[in-house]
Amino acid sequence: MAKKSTITTVASLLFAGLLLTGCSKIETNETAAADPGHASGEHGSSSSAGLPAGRIEAGEKRAQVKSQATKQSCIDCHGAEGNAPIDATYPKLGGQYADYLAHALQNYRDKQREHALMSPQASELSDQDISDLAAYFASRPTQLRDLHGLK
Repeated sequence: MAKKSTITTVASLLFAGLLLTGCSKIETNETAAADPGHASGEHGSSSSAGLPAGRIEAGEKRAQVKSQATKQSCIDCHGAEGNAPIDATYPKLGGQYADYLAHALQNYRDKQREHALMSPQASELSDQDISDLAAYFASRPTQLRDLHGLK
């Protein structure tokens, strides 16, 4: 009987986590269009990364700024709207959850996640820059797909 109770508890926790994840995505163009009060796309929702609200327009501009460390911009490597990386091993960012992007950038910046290009690239980013970039890439059309069940 204890095994069934443990499985039920774990399943409940996983379901609760999925619900919270679905509620944390920063405003996209679709949600902005549905809410005329936010149609400018200038304000994102609060972040689980503890960051200020992201500004889509500011993120779009920041994504084009070349880093002092790498002499590259986000767009240079990840492509227009984050959907055309220059290398197949680079992730597509368009439509990704803003909280995921923010956490990843924070971890690169804080050296908790290491990558030869991303760590120095993110080292120059402020909390507001990270929030803005996350809001921008989250608002872009997505080419992400669920790989569940693919062989």
